[in-house]
Amino acid sequence: MTMDMSPTFERHIQCAYCKYHYTTTKVRSRFIRPVSTDTLFFTVYEQAEINPILYHVHVCPACGYAANDQFSKTIPSHTRKTIEHNITNKWTNQDYSGKRSYEVAIRTFKLCIVTALLKEEKPVVLAGLYLRTAWLYRYLEEPRQVERFMRLALNMYEKSYVVDDLNDPKMTPLKVLYLIGEIHRRLGHEKEAIKNFSKVIEKKKLFIDPKVVEMARDQWQLTRREMKKDFTVS
Repeated sequence: MTMDMSPTFERHIQCAYCKYHYTTTKVRSRFIRPVSTDTLFFTVYEQAEINPILYHVHVCPACGYAANDQFSKTIPSHTRKTIEHNITNKWTNQDYSGKRSYEVAIRTFKLCIVTALLKEEKPVVLAGLYLRTAWLYRYLEEPRQVERFMRLALNMYEKSYVVDDLNDPKMTPLKVLYLIGEIHRRLGHEKEAIKNFSKVIEKKKLFIDPKVVEMARDQWQLTRREMKKDFTVS
């Protein structure tokens, strides 16, 4: 039965901004086959074209309002005019349903980032968009863009830890701290990385997230080894 089934399906969406009904493509869970996931949650899939991140964002073809499932359900009245002026008044009908390439997926993410900024979404939502955009650029092997979006993600995760109410079990305070530490590590900021990994370990009794604590401990040890190696070489 699976052999005859398409790996994707159409999901019906009603635009939160203009109320237009449209469809967006999603990948069926049974076809999502990860091969590996690294310490920044970047996942390689068995088939590159069957990657759920490609379809993470939905874009209204009528008005250009782009969103993901993490967006708040309401649009504050004071942001509607801003969205209208910067997106919908400039939009020409474009349909992002159907199969997406990595380049097209990046365009949808950038539209979503603009929408999120104008809508004043929570920093944790923007951080996730920036990080996933960095992942997409990793698939395309564009390191400068990867670094650019990792820096943007880092800034928003740091802001999120301070101002957001992190009550989503998929995005706990410990996970945000871990991501801050791991992005710092990858950007070469070893001291900041160690500081944030240490915070995860110190706060492990306040939040139940044993996998993240274990990852933080592993990355803390790795960063310490890297620092000692760099000191020895210099």
